[in-house]
Amino acid sequence: MSHLRAEDEVEMMSQSLQLEYIETAGEIGALLLESHLIKSLNPIFNVRLRRLRSLCTLQIEKQEGGWKPSIVSGKDLGLGKVEGLYGLFASVHAAQSKLRELADQHRLCLGLLGLEKISKRGCFGLQVKTCLGACVGYEERLAHDERMLSALTDMKVHAWPFDGAIELVEQSGNWIQRHRIQDWRYLSTTCSKSSALKVSVQQSFDLDTYKILAKPIMMGSARIDTNPYP
Repeated sequence: MSHLRAEDEVEMMSQSLQLEYIETAGEIGALLLESHLIKSLNPIFNVRLRRLRSLCTLQIEKQEGGWKPSIVSGKDLGLGKVEGLYGLFASVHAAQSKLRELADQHRLCLGLLGLEKISKRGCFGLQVKTCLGACVGYEERLAHDERMLSALTDMKVHAWPFDGAIELVEQSGNWIQRHRIQDWRYLSTTCSKSSALKVSVQQSFDLDTYKILAKPIMMGSARIDTNPYP
């Protein structure tokens, strides 16, 4: 119905000859199915969700002197499997832009964030008074790093919190659907209404699937079976 009411989607609706729908037992199943169908069917108007992007992320590691972020490719890591990762970005430039934004908001040192070199006079931010001086000892490194880690908190990429696969269960009356998930990958859905198996089999980490699943799983609002059938 939202498509039918949206003024900017008049062109799309004018080219539609008929409407079909697939019922699901819950919202999570609907979102997983939508994402899977868009990536497999490549519809004309769903440009954003159908892009299978090569992601990069910020990895925070303890080094001599304090904590330091580095921009790493998702291909080099087990995205969704390891701790210490923050943010998922479509490019290195996007990750750098986010770091600069956080530096401006929280008066962080661009040099200690790895975005510029530090001279004897400190970083450029110190000259224009946007850095509190952790790069030259005017501010304790511990205070700077605590502020940085706090700024990154909402961007945390959660490591998979289970030992193996789980089934996320949705129920509508007597109708039950079980979505099999492992390492944030959507593997399949079984349905009590049908013997058919809807299979997605994601071989790698997918940003859209992660966004759909992270909040209900980490917040504990989803019904989860941690001992599903193999």
